[in-house]
Amino acid sequence: MAAMSLSGTLAVGMQLPIQSKSTNFAEAWEADAGAAELARVARAADSAGFAYIAVCDHTAIPSEKAPVMGTEWWDTVATLGWLAGITEQVRLLSHIYVPAYRHPLQVAKAFSTLDVVSGGRVILGVGAGHVREEFDMLGLPFEQRGRLLDESIDALRAAFAEDYPTLPGPRWPAADMGQHPRPVQEDGPPIWIGGSSPAALRRAAERGDGWLPQGPVDPEIIGRLTDLRTAAGRHEPFTVGALVGPTFVGTLDWDTGGPVLSGPPEKIAHVLGKFAAMGVDQVQIRLRSRSVEELVEQIELFGTGVLPLLEG
Repeated sequence: MAAMSLSGTLAVGMQLPIQSKSTNFAEAWEADAGAAELARVARAADSAGFAYIAVCDHTAIPSEKAPVMGTEWWDTVATLGWLAGITEQVRLLSHIYVPAYRHPLQVAKAFSTLDVVSGGRVILGVGAGHVREEFDMLGLPFEQRGRLLDESIDALRAAFAEDYPTLPGPRWPAADMGQHPRPVQEDGPPIWIGGSSPAALRRAAERGDGWLPQGPVDPEIIGRLTDLRTAAGRHEPFTVGALVGPTFVGTLDWDTGGPVLSGPPEKIAHVLGKFAAMGVDQVQIRLRSRSVEELVEQIELFGTGVLPLLEG
């Protein structure tokens, strides 16, 4: 299933807390939270009707970046595999996974297996990566990360579609190497491309089933993406994403330290509807909270109050 938007409905997903604790977005209460709290949040999103829950990807964080980024970044596939077993309907997104950190056949095996154990609920969100020190540690050329991502995507397409794929390389050539299980979804999980640079837009248009922006989205950038897809001769269903940012259902009575989209469900649905009018298919929100209990409550309020208003 390449397209996320069904029957005119704007899909809504969320990046999960706890599994990554960068100071750029983590709430104070997450510092002492772990698997039990993460399970509560994931199950709440599943029950509330969220389209997807997402998990990040970093191998290790250099000490000079740790004060901002932190060092707690849970393993993407292990975490999504666990989440597959404790949820039923919500899709499982890697946002963002850096496939160049592993051989494409290792990535294909991991996500094909994940697709099987989840019943076909996986979305593979990929990106070029941005931490030079990780590339250096893994013996990969940071300056060539875009080319490595392109090769990875092409190799994954082949591995998802064929029992014995031929990977021409040049970084990861392979032939006559078979692997099972095969993914549940036809031709494998949808591949959504992350990034808002010109190179990322071209990559999404030419190779992706969807686009995960890192910055603002407007009609001009969506038009550019459409033109790039047309020029590439691609007319398949395609999922355009947008980031909504900090959101709170109801009246805020505490200092959030920054701007937040808040108010009754009707107001929030109205704002999200503007994204749909631009041609956006799915949005990612970050619900503000002061405890896991409040986050679960926010998820429930969003599910009962906002999501029904977004149905086409």
